[in-house]
Parts: sequence; C-alpha cells; structure tokens
Amino acid sequence: MEVKYPEIGICGLSCRLCPRYHTEGPNRCGGCKTESRMSAGCPFMTCALKKKGVEFCGECQENGTCERWQNHRNAGKAADSFKCYQKLEDDIAFIRKNGTDAFEKIQKARE
Repeated sequence: MEVKYPEIGICGLSCRLCPRYHTEGPNRCGGCKTESRMSAGCPFMTCALKKKGVEFCGECQENGTCERWQNHRNAGKAADSFKCYQKLEDDIAFIRKNGTDAFEKIQKARE
C-alpha cells in the first residue's frame, strides 16, 4: 500500500509536532509509517495498513466501534501530557470534515 501522509500517524497524531520527530540521532522517530517503525509490530499498523489497507484508523469502516482505537484515544486524553494526544479527537474530527490535505497543511504551518 502506498503511504501518502508519512507525517500523520495511523491513529491521527501529527508527527510534525512531536519532539522525537525533530531529534537528531538514534532516538529520532521518523513517524509510525517509516520502515523501522512498521517492523515494530504496532497493532494499529498491523490492523490498518496490513490487514485493512487504510492509512488511518479513521478511514476504517469499524472506527466507530473499534475498542482498541477508542481505548488509545481515551488513555491519551486521561494520562498523556503530550499535547497532540489531548487534541486527538478534535484532529480526527477535523480530518473527517476537511480532509487529510487540509490537516497536513495546518500541521506544516504549526511545525
């Protein structure tokens, strides 16, 4: 499958706003759709990219009922200090309403 948006995580997070995305050296994260991360075995990558052929969980037919994805979003809101997790629901809603291109444009400006 062709990855069109490597800087947007499968769950909807913006890699461009992550400090590890901008780190130099071995701790740098190039995003969850990079080859090194794809081989890590993330359940979202396995399900979305490999099994269902969608780039984002939000594109999946089961996104409204997927317990794993809902738990991921809820855990991020409740316990993660990373700002992108706090806005994940809003970002997903924005992507659904305005499209991924519009979201990526905003994230580039915010970066």
